Amino acid sequence: MWGLLMWTLLALHRIRATGAQDDVAPYFKTEPVRTQVHLEGNRLVLTCMAEGSWPLEFKWLHNNRELTKFSLEYRYMITSLDRTHAGFYRCIVRNRMGALLQRQTEVQVAYMGSFEEGEKHQSVSHGEAAVIRAPRIASFPRPQVTWFRDGRKIPPSSRIAITLENTLVILSTVAPDAGRYYVQAVNDKNGDNKTSQPITLAVENVGGPADPIAPTIIIPPKNTSVVAGTSEVTMECVANARPLIKLHIIWKKDGVPLLGGLSDYNRRLTVPSPTGSDAGYYECEAVLRSSSVPSVVRGAYLSVLEPPQFVKEPERHITAEMEKVVDIPCRAKGVPPPSISWYKDAAVVEVERLSRFRQHGDGGLQISGLLPDDTGMFQCFARNGAGEVQTSTYLAVTSIAPNITRGPLDSTVIDGMSVVLACETSGAPRPAITWQKGERVLASGSVQLPRFTLLESGSLLVSPTHISDAGTYTCLATNSRGVDEASADLVVWARTRITKPPQDQSVIKGTQASMVCGVTHDPRVTVSAIFDPDLRPPAHRVDSRRVWLIAWEPEQEEEVTMVTARPNFQDSIHVGFVSGLKKFTEYFTSVLCFTTPGDGPRSTPQLVRTHEDVPGPVGHLSFSEILDTSLKVSWQEPGEKNGILTGYRISWEEYNRTNTRVTHYLPNVTLEYRVTGLTALTTYTIEVAAMTAKGQGQVSASTISSGVPPELPGAPTNLGISNIGPRSVTLQFRPGYDGKTSISRWLVEAQVGVVGEGEEWLLVHQLTNEPDARSMEVPELNPFTYYSFRMRQVNIVGTSPPSQPSRKIQTLQAPPDMAPANVTLRTASETSLWLRWMPLPEMEYNGNPESVGYKIKYSRADGHGKTLSHVVQDRVEREYTIEDLEEWTEYRVQVQAFNAIGSGPWSQMVTGRTRESVPSSGPTNVSALATTSSSMLVRWDEIPEADRNGLVLGYKVMYKEKDSDSQPRFWLVEGNSSRSAQLTGLGKYVLYEVQVLAFTRIGDGSPSHPPILERTLDDVPGPPMGILFPEVRTTSVRLIWQPPTAPNGIILAYQVTHRLNATTATTATVEVLTPSTRQYTVTGLKPESVYLFRITAQTRKGWGEAAEALVVTTEKRDRPQPPSKPVVQQEDVKARSVLLCWEPGSDGLSPVRYYTVQTRELPSGRWALHSASVSHNTSAFVVDRLKPFTSYKFRVKATNDIGDSEFSEESEPLTTLQAAPDEAPTIVSVTPHTTTSVLIRWQPPAEDKINGILLGFRIRYRELLYEGLRGFTLRGINNPGAKWAELTSMYSMRNLSRPSLTQYELDNLNKHRRYEIRMSVYNAVGEGPSSPPQEVFVGEAVPTATPRNVAVHGATATQLDVTWEPPPLESQNGDIQGYKSPSSQCQQKTPRSGHLTNSNYTVDLAKRQRTPG
Repeated sequence: MWGLLMWTLLALHRIRATGAQDDVAPYFKTEPVRTQVHLEGNRLVLTCMAEGSWPLEFKWLHNNRELTKFSLEYRYMITSLDRTHAGFYRCIVRNRMGALLQRQTEVQVAYMGSFEEGEKHQSVSHGEAAVIRAPRIASFPRPQVTWFRDGRKIPPSSRIAITLENTLVILSTVAPDAGRYYVQAVNDKNGDNKTSQPITLAVENVGGPADPIAPTIIIPPKNTSVVAGTSEVTMECVANARPLIKLHIIWKKDGVPLLGGLSDYNRRLTVPSPTGSDAGYYECEAVLRSSSVPSVVRGAYLSVLEPPQFVKEPERHITAEMEKVVDIPCRAKGVPPPSISWYKDAAVVEVERLSRFRQHGDGGLQISGLLPDDTGMFQCFARNGAGEVQTSTYLAVTSIAPNITRGPLDSTVIDGMSVVLACETSGAPRPAITWQKGERVLASGSVQLPRFTLLESGSLLVSPTHISDAGTYTCLATNSRGVDEASADLVVWARTRITKPPQDQSVIKGTQASMVCGVTHDPRVTVSAIFDPDLRPPAHRVDSRRVWLIAWEPEQEEEVTMVTARPNFQDSIHVGFVSGLKKFTEYFTSVLCFTTPGDGPRSTPQLVRTHEDVPGPVGHLSFSEILDTSLKVSWQEPGEKNGILTGYRISWEEYNRTNTRVTHYLPNVTLEYRVTGLTALTTYTIEVAAMTAKGQGQVSASTISSGVPPELPGAPTNLGISNIGPRSVTLQFRPGYDGKTSISRWLVEAQVGVVGEGEEWLLVHQLTNEPDARSMEVPELNPFTYYSFRMRQVNIVGTSPPSQPSRKIQTLQAPPDMAPANVTLRTASETSLWLRWMPLPEMEYNGNPESVGYKIKYSRADGHGKTLSHVVQDRVEREYTIEDLEEWTEYRVQVQAFNAIGSGPWSQMVTGRTRESVPSSGPTNVSALATTSSSMLVRWDEIPEADRNGLVLGYKVMYKEKDSDSQPRFWLVEGNSSRSAQLTGLGKYVLYEVQVLAFTRIGDGSPSHPPILERTLDDVPGPPMGILFPEVRTTSVRLIWQPPTAPNGIILAYQVTHRLNATTATTATVEVLTPSTRQYTVTGLKPESVYLFRITAQTRKGWGEAAEALVVTTEKRDRPQPPSKPVVQQEDVKARSVLLCWEPGSDGLSPVRYYTVQTRELPSGRWALHSASVSHNTSAFVVDRLKPFTSYKFRVKATNDIGDSEFSEESEPLTTLQAAPDEAPTIVSVTPHTTTSVLIRWQPPAEDKINGILLGFRIRYRELLYEGLRGFTLRGINNPGAKWAELTSMYSMRNLSRPSLTQYELDNLNKHRRYEIRMSVYNAVGEGPSSPPQEVFVGEAVPTATPRNVAVHGATATQLDVTWEPPPLESQNGDIQGYKSPSSQCQQKTPRSGHLTNSNYTVDLAKRQRTPG
């Protein structure tokens, strides 16, 4: 006993010692690389390689923002990189000892965007340097750039320099340097290759004297920093002079000339493998040799950075006593000297705010008055521009024994749930935690069993709990000073479960119903069952996900600015911004939330004002009362005040002599000012600007000569056109007479299109505040369009007459600017959508009309599947049917126009849904279980969503006897929430094939496959059939029979009973026979006597119903006589059956065994067998399966043991009653007729399916509410068991009482709605079934009137001018898409108010082409 006790204490001591010793602080095995480059679309996996005592938890940061919470996942993965993922990443690792911050790694994503659009133009004076900057392109890394001119690569030379920033510098330009330049950029990481738009260079002032030009430094050297160890660093200096051959560049470092490392005509200086000694001030001197012109010098600094390196680091583990002082050393070197930052458990130590912490000058950290909470991981980071390094130590504050400050509590939990047993401790060093149950260690720093997790706080998580987890749990806290422990009991209760739920039942009203509910539970729990028939599932709740931010000016609520914002539900205050508002303007603002069903109410409007800004320019600057020494200046308030005007600033100076400037500040009410003290006959520049509290606004300026009143200017001359592009040209001109004042504005007017006399001149461009201009770019022209230009010039007096027109030019082609308009998408069928659009007007082709076409792209709205496209080559095509789509699926579609140059913008996205169809597969997991001899329970699961093809309204269970030729029967289950059905009224002990199908509004879907086989339970059998007595003697008979038609199980035996058929008979003879016996001979009978025979069959369930037959023991038997003429009373005539009555004939001393009934359809039908097993003891029989409203005759014959009688006399002819029609009419088409009506065409059912006299047709129609699928879907979710009638609007109905109708205009419909239409026929009895639904969109139809006022005029020998006006608006029935004539097809021009007010087209009879007239 003592030995066992000592062994237990020793084991406990080892467990505690091991727990304390095994707690290892976290540390990094490897540090990440400083920089890594990846391609867009690639996968990125970052790994935090750390070790230490378990559990280790990891968190990831991106640019110091938290990416993840602490978890056991040490990796962070981005499946598809894009450029937004670039930045600095680092991880934090922690365990119970503390936390560490990893050195950051920079992730760079290689990508390349596109060059900025638009052709550029720049000019340079002859002999000067042309600096052509490469067009901007977003790229990482910086692309390798090659310059081209007219398709030829440009290499560097004595006159050509390409800078480090890819700028092209052409030195000492000459006339041949003019041309079109472009660059080709290659990203060497991802291989992308892009070419820029051209830059057109013009060289001006050509032909003047080639005077020397003093040296100028065009591209000076820049201050540069480089990390030591880099392969090389390059500085550059580009200078210009004339003559260029005498230009020489000299490099100096700290005043000392350099001879090595020079290249590119001394324009570049390269320092290989730079070190600290290479740092300094570098100068570039440009000298024109053999000239007295002074040189020019520019300089820059080269800084060589050295990454931080630790000179002194702390020990990995530091132990210090409580209330003492500890110094943690950390010293680093680098260039520039690194900064030192301290972290405790991955959080910054804010030394300046903590009185007990002090950082030494060399970077070391001193902590005074140590506390237990100071225990943890301390990190020292050294950082400078060249990088960062880190080192760490674990500080343990000793001399405090472990203390469990919050121990575990007794807990009770249900099995399968989670429970946390608390164990929070204090102590120094931090205690190690071990959890035990009995002698079994469950979790510690080095041990973890499944389902038992040691949390960072020291608590124990048990998840999920098992019944076996019940017991006493002990938490041991140990460190070098001792042990503390605490225990608690855990009770685990067995979960209460319903093992056998109640089953659906059908009972007869008034009888008793029993519902069974099987439950297993903990024996300590008392369980009671409550049945509540009124329980309903909770209503669906839709959370708000977005808000509208709304702003509008007072009294202008119809002009609202709306911005969508996604709120941050983690914050109590949501912030959003509305941009694009006017400056210093009052607005009402409001907010509303919206969800999928629609918008919520607006908040109460709040009145706010946008901020003040500087004003715009003053208006209408003019001069008057011009004298030798004074003049009057007038102006108007700025059009854009942008605030409260505080005054005006007016200044004047002699032209190009800024030292003569005079400035005055005027009040805000002053709009004119007399300028005095001028010098006679001197040109002055006068400026006026408005001011607000935010400062001075834009300046308006003009020149004027004192004492010389200005005059109207003359017209410019010598117009020339160059640099013709798709959207711009360059105009060169010679200014006209300036009117003794400066030209303030140049106006460019143009004739557009096919130019002829009398064409209107339009203002297309103006250039302001450029009085010395001699050329200008005219932008914003239309591509592939004819233009002729003229110019005017404007001064302070007014506008000059126009110049002479320029030559006619045509701009180049360009991709279309606009997308097709009026794009609509309509449902065409279950697998197709009808797309329509307005073709581009010809003026928008921007190119050769023969190359214009349209591209259509479409994809599923849920993002599944690929995006597909189709190209329409015909430029005047306006519709396309998208085929091969999936049923009942929403699609997004866009259209764009294209020509030979490229594609235009995509249209606004439109959405449409294919028509609902029937499900393409049956439910899954179909099962059947026989519950009685005449019923079975069928269960199934939902149809896969992709195969539903619509809203499932219910299910039908198909069942029939296996190997039977009969048609299957159907059991209807309405609503889409039920997944089971109890089939009743089945045949007993019958093997059934069972399938389940779902149906939608359109009809029945495919049944489940393969069929499920299930047999009903057995029961007592039915009576044996076909009893006959083929041999009858005076003292014996032999009888034969057939098995029961309904055996209801396996026949085990037959029982034959016979006795005299007399009231005095008291005994009967019983004989039990084997199941295979089909005949039996009875002897010892009395002659000439009547005997009653009874035969019954037996199954496992017992003896069944008996079959009875009489026989007479005589040898004088004969065939029976025919029955009497059958008759039918009028009240017994039905639509599909009649009650036939007859009187039996003589039985020929052999009892009748059965009767046979035949029918004949009049007038020309043949006799057909209806039934050959009519009971022998009946004289009336219901003849069913007849056709309604059809004439018949009937006849009957009897059969006994000897044979058949003759047929009876034929009955009188009779006609069955009418019945409701069996079929619906076939809808041939439903087409829009007007904007509020549709035309329906149909074929009536076959005459034999009308079942009577056709009286008319019924049309049922209703709006379909699921066009957007919002209300439709929500209502379906709220009540999954809802029937179709509850999910949509009720039908409206029209009665058509003319049976000869085959078409009808259904009017008074609502515009822009989708309708469902069904038809049926009716007769005097009732209405037949409805036709399958047809859908149609109401709101557009073909025009019902012709164009008006059509006129044709002969233009030339081969051309006609055709003009017309559109049809009346009320007969257009939608947006007019275009016009057609026998010789051409014409497109709509600019529409106004949705229709064309006038049209004018030229028809070329020779070439069959169309040109706008």
